[in-house]
Amino acid sequence: MPEIFKIFIPFVAAFAAGMAITPALAHYLYKHEMWKKTSVRKAVDGREAPISQSLHRDEEKNVPRMGGIVIWGSVAITAVILASFGESNFVSRAQTWLPLFALFIGGLIGLLDDYLDTKGSVDHIAGGLSLKKRLLVVFGMSIVGAWWFYYKLGVDLLSVPFAGAVDIGIFFIPLFIAVMLAVYASGVIDGLDGLAGGVFASAFFAYAIIAFSLGLFDLAAMNAAIVGGILAFLWYNIPPARFYMSETGTMGLTVTLAVVAFLTDAHAEGRGVLVLPIIAFPLFITLISVILQVLSKKFRNGKKVFLVAPLHHHFEAIGWPAYKVTMRYWVISAVFAVVGLAIALFGV
Repeated sequence: MPEIFKIFIPFVAAFAAGMAITPALAHYLYKHEMWKKTSVRKAVDGREAPISQSLHRDEEKNVPRMGGIVIWGSVAITAVILASFGESNFVSRAQTWLPLFALFIGGLIGLLDDYLDTKGSVDHIAGGLSLKKRLLVVFGMSIVGAWWFYYKLGVDLLSVPFAGAVDIGIFFIPLFIAVMLAVYASGVIDGLDGLAGGVFASAFFAYAIIAFSLGLFDLAAMNAAIVGGILAFLWYNIPPARFYMSETGTMGLTVTLAVVAFLTDAHAEGRGVLVLPIIAFPLFITLISVILQVLSKKFRNGKKVFLVAPLHHHFEAIGWPAYKVTMRYWVISAVFAVVGLAIALFGV
């Protein structure tokens, strides 16, 4: 089978699986009222957030959470089905065990958080599980990933575009942990209908191409399946959203994206890690906006850099309609994904 079909088949299969399971999932979520019972009232630093309250009124429209199940659920179905077809199977120890582990464990922990989030009164940004607990989970996953790369795969190199591979030795472990925590924290981008899905689709598509160019066909196929699942989710998440991605989607996707970046780095003579902030630029600029806002309010006597953070809500606050913010983020995502892809493929 030509390698390109090994990428195309999981993509189509995951999209079809996602479209197939969504009606039943949506019926279940609405039947059991799986939505937040109150909207955001406080910011990350614990202070009152009147602007955020006004921008999050959509959370009082009884729209279910847990839409991320469509994404990792469709990937799981695709992996199981294609496992029966030798040449189409993309589950392999060397390339996809770790990212699939990250996707499903992250998705399940996020699902627990969403479930708890729908069962009680919430007066802050953190969901059913506290932010500390979720960070602890991701920290644990990052330790497992770092151990796997460093001790099992023998990876201690970091590829620098236009400079080559640099041996960083044991410092690979804290780097891996820091990257995974940072990418997970960028999941706060999930705040507008269609926004997170479009950004993640661009990033995983770019890494599918990078993996394919490196001969990592199983990894490329897995990324393609994720993109297919995201597009199925987006079909129902485009305004007005049928459901929200929420933590079960963002936790699984962010930790998986970090793993994929490292798998396409020096281990396969690629350049996957240092181009991650470019390929996933909207994720990182969103995280930076939150950090700047918190630091400014802490050290400048409550003064803010933005009207409200994360950044996409700042654009809403200055008068941009939500659909304009989302579509412009999609454009920026595509542009930066192409730029990062070019550096990854042609940087020497």
